[in-house]
Amino acid sequence: MTALNIILIVLLFSLFAISHTWLASRKIKYALAEKIGNRIAFYRMFYNVSSLLIFAVFYIITPKPDLIVYDLQYPFDIITFALQVLSFIGLVWAARPINLKEFLGVVQIERYLRGNYRADELDEKLTLKIEGAFKFVRHPIYFFSILFLGFRPTMSLFYFVMFLCIVVYFYIGSIYEERKLIEVFGSKYREYQKRVPRLIPFTLSLQRKPEATSS
Repeated sequence: MTALNIILIVLLFSLFAISHTWLASRKIKYALAEKIGNRIAFYRMFYNVSSLLIFAVFYIITPKPDLIVYDLQYPFDIITFALQVLSFIGLVWAARPINLKEFLGVVQIERYLRGNYRADELDEKLTLKIEGAFKFVRHPIYFFSILFLGFRPTMSLFYFVMFLCIVVYFYIGSIYEERKLIEVFGSKYREYQKRVPRLIPFTLSLQRKPEATSS
């Protein structure tokens, strides 16, 4: 029964992840922009709200096995909780360069109502900001989210399976997201990829061979 529950959790999460990725694809957005024009400005808000609703349905119907993978005791529970707090602080730091109103879809609607929204922006105006945490890792929000979700004093089987699914989704999602960013920013983003690791800070330098020096 436990194995079946795990399969169902993975399957249902995969359905959510596929729908979330499909709705975020530029192919879908281009098709919509051709049909509805500047009203694509409302799509970002629709995408966020629909994603929350789909995830809520997923969470409600997903089986939640009553099993505990581990339950840390003192002082390891306090240490783990402290690391989770630090991860949350890192997450806030990583999110600072992001325009929250643009991310939520509010600014797009405001520009549409003022009559200065361009359909070729699709549902967001992308900008390449390499500052803060983005200097150390290309997807710092994913990185700190993984740490925040992983550092838990108590881990249930449901949460553990969910955590693994989210880690895989973040990694695969980062690949699709970077394809979009390369399409928009071209060589600037390719150069950024060469200088900064994808998900784990400082790993890029470990992969490089030391350059030969001559005296």
